[in-house]
Amino acid sequence: MSLAVEAGDFTAVVGPSGSGKTTLLQLMGTLDRPTSGAVRVRGDDVAGLSDRALSELRARSIGFVFQQFHLSSLMSVLDNVAEGLLYAGVRHRERRHRAGEVLDRLGLGHRLDHRPHMLSGGERQRVAIARAVVGEPAVVLADEPTGNLDTANGATVIEILRDLAAGGTAVVVITHDHDVAASMDRRHVLRDGLLEG
Repeated sequence: MSLAVEAGDFTAVVGPSGSGKTTLLQLMGTLDRPTSGAVRVRGDDVAGLSDRALSELRARSIGFVFQQFHLSSLMSVLDNVAEGLLYAGVRHRERRHRAGEVLDRLGLGHRLDHRPHMLSGGERQRVAIARAVVGEPAVVLADEPTGNLDTANGATVIEILRDLAAGGTAVVVITHDHDVAASMDRRHVLRDGLLEG
């Protein structure tokens, strides 16, 4: 089965642990190459792209949100987000300016100089989302973005992702949580590596 994601889609891929959700995300995000089939980004098959071209594609078109946040404890919140623009060739001052704007929109304008360990889990996840979207990617891929959060913070993260989709970003959330999946516009089930529905 094929999975197509268009601008403004708010899509869940749901399945139990071990069903292949993270593998699918890595294929969609061009972090892995498929052994068969094709991955197309904006109509172009990515199989023939060099590693450098794939890195540039990811930097310009794909944002990633991971369950474990992957924030550097050595940098401020502002610099963690600004780093998301480093590989897109954006100058230092502009990176920090754009990072500050995105963090402010996500309610973290008062936390710019904090280090990640000084934030709550929900705040750290919002920082991770800010880093994913600061480059205005066409697609945001979120791997269990509510997995480490309480119910209230999880709902806030889903609303932020919904707002991104409403603004035209294609958002795909990989989750094992059927309640999270039910809150999305489209749902696909992944079972034993096979996509259903």
